[in-house]
Amino acid sequence: MLKNVLCIAMLAAVAVLPAQVRAQGSAPNLSGTYNCTPEPIKCQNSSYMVMQNGNVLEVKAQDGPVFQAKLTSNVTIAAGPPFNSNGVVLPDSSIQWSNGTHWRK
Repeated sequence: MLKNVLCIAMLAAVAVLPAQVRAQGSAPNLSGTYNCTPEPIKCQNSSYMVMQNGNVLEVKAQDGPVFQAKLTSNVTIAAGPPFNSNGVVLPDSSIQWSNGTHWRK
């Protein structure tokens, strides 16, 4: 009986693995320079340089600080201080932020 339970548990774990690998592999590439469009909030900086390492983003504002953000899914971003905003990655790889700004490459 214990042997059957272990076999079922192992099969379930192996069956889930390919789905997790696909989800991680399909993260968008957000590296690059973005121009900020005020929609409707004024941009604090006109451009931002994004460097990506996996799901961690390091963002350098043109005339401001460096801050980190994290891909929380393939289409959502959470940015830490001082930006403190959540973003949605749109199909054109632009980012719509909860603070009312929109970044485009």
